[in-house]
Amino acid sequence: MKLKDLSIKEFLEKTASGTPVPGGGSNAALCAAMAASLTEMVANMTIGKKGYEANEEEMKDIAKDASDYRNNLVKDIDMDLDAYNDILAAYKLSKSTEHEKKIRKQAVQDAFKTASLVPLDVAKKALKVIELAQQVINHGNKNAISDGEVAVMIARAAIISELYNIKINLSSINDVEFVERIRKDVTSLEIEIDKKQRKILSGLSI
Repeated sequence: MKLKDLSIKEFLEKTASGTPVPGGGSNAALCAAMAASLTEMVANMTIGKKGYEANEEEMKDIAKDASDYRNNLVKDIDMDLDAYNDILAAYKLSKSTEHEKKIRKQAVQDAFKTASLVPLDVAKKALKVIELAQQVINHGNKNAISDGEVAVMIARAAIISELYNIKINLSSINDVEFVERIRKDVTSLEIEIDKKQRKILSGLSI
């Protein structure tokens, strides 16, 4: 059974069980999916409500986009698991001969690259979710603004978590050009998420 098909209780129990998976990456993808769900919820709570007629079409678009991100991020829960399993499989390859060692080394490198690209993709999706959440915070149902703000905070946590996972995986990759390119993406996302969070949550009153 795929991780995405587990109940919430089963997923949490499996996470807590002491096995390596589901680990931080899968949980971060789940957080990003939750943020998308909350964003979608606020949009849907705005559609058809009196006083928000002017924002109706915008909210419909946001609800659809948030739904798409939610569904894709749910799939990413298992993508992270698959990437981890690929690393394990690569390390288990035979290394009896020089040729096998070469094949194994390349497989390990390829697996770590995938394990870096998967969380990068999740982080980028989560950033898009934050942008959608910003729209529902600004133009959505005022009674659900706090839910939009929670979406921002959860998505931010997902991004920071995934970027941390990327940094760990990059330390095992020998391709300097690949590492440099991904590090630039990571730095760019770190700057962007900090800027967006400050702007969106600056008006939060507790």
